[in-house]
Amino acid sequence: MPWFIARGISANAVSLGGLALGTLAALAYAHWDVRPFAFAGLLLSIGWLIADGLDGMIARATGTASPLGRTLDGLCDHGVFVLIYVVLALSIGTAEGWALACTAGAAHALQSNLYEGERARFHRRCKGIAAVAPIPSGNPAARLYDLVAGTLDRFAAPFDDSLRRQNDPARLADAYGARAVGPMRLMSLLSANVRVCTIFLACLAGDPRLFWWFELGPLSAILIAGLVWHRAVEARLIRSAGTAREHHSSPTTLPTQRT
Repeated sequence: MPWFIARGISANAVSLGGLALGTLAALAYAHWDVRPFAFAGLLLSIGWLIADGLDGMIARATGTASPLGRTLDGLCDHGVFVLIYVVLALSIGTAEGWALACTAGAAHALQSNLYEGERARFHRRCKGIAAVAPIPSGNPAARLYDLVAGTLDRFAAPFDDSLRRQNDPARLADAYGARAVGPMRLMSLLSANVRVCTIFLACLAGDPRLFWWFELGPLSAILIAGLVWHRAVEARLIRSAGTAREHHSSPTTLPTQRT
């Protein structure tokens, strides 16, 4: 990162470079049945992932975050995957292939959004910061989106309520960080890195559809297991915090002095 900053290379320029690398990766995977092209797709995808992480780091370090930058980052992150899915579906060229690609793409979007939400929640709570209720929007479409997007937040809200009521939130935050790291490590398998490797391995095995089945099966199971595990950790910590608070606030009975 210092190399880019020292040379005045902006975060948006890195995002555009990542988009170019991702596009080239998709074009290489159009010939996935030829091994050199599959390896080229993997290498270009790794470059794309590096650029996708680097642009945000540069924007934060230089204070140049902007709406345009967030749009480019979203295209770099999600748009390239869409392009790879389309290229692979075109190469297969069957209705079954397109149906599988679209279904796996929908699963990918859900998995990624839920994982990113859990990851942001984890990092915020480890700092002892409870969630703040969003301000309701007057737009009906926005309200509907908030209702759907906030479904998981409502299941996670009891822990934030408990964290907010603590006299010493840092203590509960430390306990949470130590115990919630397990489900977060499990859900880290939903990252783009795992998908990029799996796409390459599926192409190397001679059937890109294996990647989509992997996304629909194992990755969906990992998401469900991680969410259930995370909520179970929260529930245990809430009970422990409630018991400790009751013990701390219970009156102490003083011994009666005899006269």
